[in-house]
Amino acid sequence: MLSIKNLNAYYGKFQALWDVGFEVPEGEIVALVGANGAGKTTLLNTLSGLVDRTSGQVEFLGRRLEGRPPQTIVAQGLCQVPQEGRLFPDMTVRENLEMGAYLTAAWHRKQETLQEVYALFPLLKERSRQLARTLSGGEKQMVAIGRGLMSRPRLCMFDEPSYGLAPILVAEIFRIIKSLPAQGITVLLVEQNVKQALELADRACVVENGRLTLEGRAGDLLSDDHVRQAYLGL
Repeated sequence: MLSIKNLNAYYGKFQALWDVGFEVPEGEIVALVGANGAGKTTLLNTLSGLVDRTSGQVEFLGRRLEGRPPQTIVAQGLCQVPQEGRLFPDMTVRENLEMGAYLTAAWHRKQETLQEVYALFPLLKERSRQLARTLSGGEKQMVAIGRGLMSRPRLCMFDEPSYGLAPILVAEIFRIIKSLPAQGITVLLVEQNVKQALELADRACVVENGRLTLEGRAGDLLSDDHVRQAYLGL
């Protein structure tokens, strides 16, 4: 579904990604794991068109994405749920969700998709008229995920969805993410909680200092000596 080859990207004069390449098969959950500053968020932002790549190739559903603006990338079926949600604080829960359906095709199916999001997160229906700034951290994360799903994506990218959440809420968020492939949504997951990410994913990649250092089946990486020592404390 998503193919990345020899991707390089800079922040100013600083090279953040070095010849990164991997694939995301349709219907799977692929995790990107690694330490803070490893380049995981930069990679997602590059795929979303928020950071310009300097070289390399990105192909999604048979179409090249390089040089396309973010709104075109979303229209093709690729969305990103950013770290900490980044909601519109003075808009209601429902208004924030509807912002995810701003493209014409998604807007025409807005009511249908909204009911699907409410089915995943019943609490959001109860909070639909509540201002986003009054929500808890976990509730904000639910809205952010729901807003991403409102675009009716084929592939959804999550940037640290468990950040700052209590364990019980992390379990709920991960349960929702795990259910998405059965609904036709492939997942690319950036997550610092390496153990939970590898237990959730089908495949995984380890990113270190802007480079892809390991990739394979998630279960295999859970037993890899380097991963166990560097990220699991074993």
